[in-house]
Amino acid sequence: MKAYIGIKYHHDCRNRVTIEKIASILEDAGYETSCIIRDKEKWGSVTLAPNELMEATFKEIDSSNVVVIDVTEKGVGLGIESGYAYAKGIPVYIVAKKGSEMSNTMLGISKKVLIYEELEDMVTMFSK
Repeated sequence: MKAYIGIKYHHDCRNRVTIEKIASILEDAGYETSCIIRDKEKWGSVTLAPNELMEATFKEIDSSNVVVIDVTEKGVGLGIESGYAYAKGIPVYIVAKKGSEMSNTMLGISKKVLIYEELEDMVTMFSK
């Protein structure tokens, strides 16, 4: 099983620890993970042109069994990723830190929603 991780990216990679923790939780649950900022952009050391970025993103989503989107921080790309996955019939799981704002459209396309206080709360969602 492969899980694509979508999360708001920052040029300074200030949420790298969060990304790595989400990946670790998924991997411990038996998923192979894919994350563009980690795998393709090498934590900011590689810059992809916008069309290359989207091509790589769609290719990764196409090869995934599930798309996990952290909507703690809003981002246009998160809507594109989740909408693309939904249109392709790939389950979209939404996760967000307690108190985060979530759009009704994101909730409407989500197979599962998890509000967490600590990232470790995701363990039960993804354990098989």
